[in-house]
Amino acid sequence: MAISHQPVMVDEVIQYLITIPEGIYVDGTVGTGGHSLEICKRIAPKGKLICLDIDSSSIQLARERLSPFGDRVKIIKESYVALDRLLKRIGIDRVNGILLDLGLSSYQLESAGRGFSFIKDEPLDMRMDEARGVTASELVNTLSVEGLQELLRVYAQERWAKRIARAIVEERRKGPITSSRQLALLIEASIPAKYRPRKRHPATRTFQALRIAVNGELENIADFLEKCPSLLVKGGRVVVISYHSLEDRLVKQAFHQRKKENISPRKLPVFPDANPSLMTALNRKGLRPGHMEVNVNPRARSAIMRVAERTYNE
Repeated sequence: MAISHQPVMVDEVIQYLITIPEGIYVDGTVGTGGHSLEICKRIAPKGKLICLDIDSSSIQLARERLSPFGDRVKIIKESYVALDRLLKRIGIDRVNGILLDLGLSSYQLESAGRGFSFIKDEPLDMRMDEARGVTASELVNTLSVEGLQELLRVYAQERWAKRIARAIVEERRKGPITSSRQLALLIEASIPAKYRPRKRHPATRTFQALRIAVNGELENIADFLEKCPSLLVKGGRVVVISYHSLEDRLVKQAFHQRKKENISPRKLPVFPDANPSLMTALNRKGLRPGHMEVNVNPRARSAIMRVAERTYNE
């Protein structure tokens, strides 16, 4: 399969992530290997790159793409949340840099066949790891009106959460909701025409909310941010690219050592008080892709990149 995914903010990632060419780096969300390919080109022959992902199909594509770099690259099917345990298992104490790109790849949106997008009519799955977890279809067909409404408000800040939740429950009385197109059309019909957004599909926020819930994305980010300082050498950096406000708020809070705040009625975990003073943010406002990149790759338009460096020892 030809890989068409364009990694976001590649130059900025390389600039901030690689401090020592001979170091050990981690791409915690390797996807099809876009960022990793560029990292491999820029680290020294003695440098190492560890690539993680939980999507088996993406892992296979990344293996093929990165095969020319041989033993310099280690690709493992594992979540970045388990990076601490993984490093211990393979005998590495700390690393020089960690990258997380929290967005979906073009492959996942267009070819994974799991209902991440409503462009095609696909099974309503949305699991990154197909071997475990609850599917989006199960959530849609089992949650109460109140549960669906809260999910949409918490994870998508959806203005029409109540109407959409009621429409879903009414529809599933006729039969289960099982496909992405079926759900997208239902959501579109539940929002008054004059209030439907012009620049994005009315179902975009709902699909985002379901994907976040199915994969425990915010909880995973918060868990990683707690562990992150202890995984880096002094001078090591973590680079995180996020694509919506809930993700970015967690990262910003962690990197700027802000007072903990609840971001939802569910009181989702935010950055805990686990040695946050070890890290220093390198870009206060976050970095965004330039106009030229957005023109070439419209999916980059919502990206924001934040970087922190471990500046102190424990």
